[in-house]
Amino acid sequence: MTTNRPTDAAPRLRVGLIGAGRAGVVVAAALARAGHLTIALSAVSDESRERAAAVLPGIPVRDAGEVARGADLVVVAVPDDDVAGLVRGLVATEALHPGQIVLHLHPGHGIGLLEAAVSRDVLPLAIHPAVALGGRASDVDRLVGTSFAVTTLRSLRPLGEALVLEMGGEPVWIEEEDRPAYAAALAAVRDSMSGVLTAAGRVLRDCGIEDVASVLGPLAHAVTDEALKASSVSAQRSVDPPSPHSR
Repeated sequence: MTTNRPTDAAPRLRVGLIGAGRAGVVVAAALARAGHLTIALSAVSDESRERAAAVLPGIPVRDAGEVARGADLVVVAVPDDDVAGLVRGLVATEALHPGQIVLHLHPGHGIGLLEAAVSRDVLPLAIHPAVALGGRASDVDRLVGTSFAVTTLRSLRPLGEALVLEMGGEPVWIEEEDRPAYAAALAAVRDSMSGVLTAAGRVLRDCGIEDVASVLGPLAHAVTDEALKASSVSAQRSVDPPSPHSR
């Protein structure tokens, strides 16, 4: 279980979580471990309530408007199709106020989803951890060393990067117009690896191997490392000027 970490000083931000999805609860728990205070969350389904109780025990469940009103930092962790509408509703009911921070966690969108909040002088952030999260308390450790895509107004870039660093992540700046391509690249890797490993696992089990992870795990890690090294070399060659001897 993850709880708000006790500190000698008062927490710097009161965090409200709207939507207790797999990524949302982990990010809220990581912020709590960094010394911020999760004050309330909203969760609609039984599954999300159970997830929140496991990862953020003792945090009261409230409606979205009440969560937003009491928070300095509002983490909007609902499906991407619902973010803009939810934010418009929070603005219409005056649940958001100037100076608040509102962030969402979707890879394919920047701060455009938060446009209605920006009109209220709310500070918009779009951050995305490039790691698979299962909505477990142990996933907080997965964020350490993970790259986070950060998109926001240029003036707020230090704020977004600071929050990522507090969670143990590595901030990577992504322009607003590049978010769809960024998301597509991550999805391609995730889907292809998942499909290949699932198919290979079936074949190995048919061969009588029960612990397929012990066979495929080291191979997958080795192949990934080699592919990333080759990709890095290729990227470097594309930006380096040609050598005079190569002409």
